[in-house]
Amino acid sequence: MNEKVYVFQGNNLAVPEEITDEDAVFGVDARRAREAFGEPLAVPPAGGGKPLSGLLLDGGAPLPSGWRTFPLREAAVMLSDAGKLPAGTGGPAADLLRVFHILQWFGESRFCGSCGRENGDAPGELARLCPRCGRIEYPRISPAVIVLIVNGKGEALLAHNKKFRNNVYSLIAGFAEAGESLETAAAREIREEVNVEVRDIRYAASQSWPFPNSLMVGFTARHVSGEPKGDGREILDAGWFGAESVRRGIPEIPAPGSVSRYIIDQWLNE
Repeated sequence: MNEKVYVFQGNNLAVPEEITDEDAVFGVDARRAREAFGEPLAVPPAGGGKPLSGLLLDGGAPLPSGWRTFPLREAAVMLSDAGKLPAGTGGPAADLLRVFHILQWFGESRFCGSCGRENGDAPGELARLCPRCGRIEYPRISPAVIVLIVNGKGEALLAHNKKFRNNVYSLIAGFAEAGESLETAAAREIREEVNVEVRDIRYAASQSWPFPNSLMVGFTARHVSGEPKGDGREILDAGWFGAESVRRGIPEIPAPGSVSRYIIDQWLNE
């Protein structure tokens, strides 16, 4: 079997034009990638898996003739059991997102954050080691929470973020802050963004989401008090929606493959 390499440009995969989307998600022939872009970077596999490698191109540079881009998010969803599980849960989708995450980190960690010397690689582990001051840097992972809130009627709280397309509603989400547990972060984000208090915060699912370096940790929670009201900064609208309404497409929800959609689907199935 020919060696495969992932080639990234921005948040896209770069692939030869004649390759179908279905084949593109597994990478491109290493020899062809080397001829077009140079030597790929080896990425240690997770848990003793197969060797991985990839190239991260300048996002603004034009591609050579005969190459095109394919959205990385779509590729991850295609690899995640047709969206039945959050992309990145395991298998080829996890490999794809891992290479993208590590390549971004390699580029951002070229120099030591303490003394400014160019970093080297730490022996025996995935880390950067400064040859001057000995500072060790590991891949950055930023934990974020995402929560499905259900009220006493069995309705789910869905919200429209200003970054979403028109009519798309999803779950409340935000990054954990220093000194917070994930449950504390979830309660705070809900309070800040939609003016609601919750209880019974329970883990549901997680997803590696390297755009650029998030780990999405999903929860469910029970409504205690407060009526949903968007903060007007991030959340423009929020409200309670029943399962039948959501099944009819009111409102529109995220595409399969995201942890938000996975948690919403679990609620619909119940």
